Amino acid sequence: MDDVKSPKRRSAQTRSRIVNAAQGLFVVRGYAGTTFQQVADAAEVSVQTVYFHYGTKSGLLKHVVDVASAGDDEPVPLLERPWFAALQASRDPREVVRGWVHQSGVILGRVAPVLAVVRDAAATDADMAAQWAVNSEQRHTAHGQVVAILDRLHALRPGLTAERATDITVGLLSPDLFLVMTRECGWTPAQWENWSADQLSHALLPS
Repeated sequence: MDDVKSPKRRSAQTRSRIVNAAQGLFVVRGYAGTTFQQVADAAEVSVQTVYFHYGTKSGLLKHVVDVASAGDDEPVPLLERPWFAALQASRDPREVVRGWVHQSGVILGRVAPVLAVVRDAAATDADMAAQWAVNSEQRHTAHGQVVAILDRLHALRPGLTAERATDITVGLLSPDLFLVMTRECGWTPAQWENWSADQLSHALLPS
């Protein structure tokens, strides 16, 4: 049985090395400054192996973003993870907000630097512009699902629509603001989390 599984394990390990190497290079060198040869050298595989698994640089960066968002390479959508099911089951709006902010911080800690690479490359690269649009839509959808939980609990501030609440959540929990606070301002992730949870609770929930 081990012999049957070992090729799959080796392939998964190879993909993991490639993704980890690519993430480091993209963040340091940017999209245009990263080549498949550099990724192959850093991952200690042949350049043909990188092409075999990912085909194009845009495809590789997309996979890097996906893995950084989810935290693993498992084919389970973010909003189908057990921690999101726990948020859906909660009856406490403030618990929902704080739980979502916490998970957002965990995700942004991994993915925000890579999304900055996509954003910067989008200005001159059509593939990256399309990728940025997809990532932006995915973030909006995810935040909208959390607002929908609050709406079902009748917990939104009076007069605040779900659409407006989603926009506020997208803005406060954006990767750009996360990087500003944790990099430029030097906040710890815990400081960002506490501040963001307080701000989001104040903006969305009744006093």
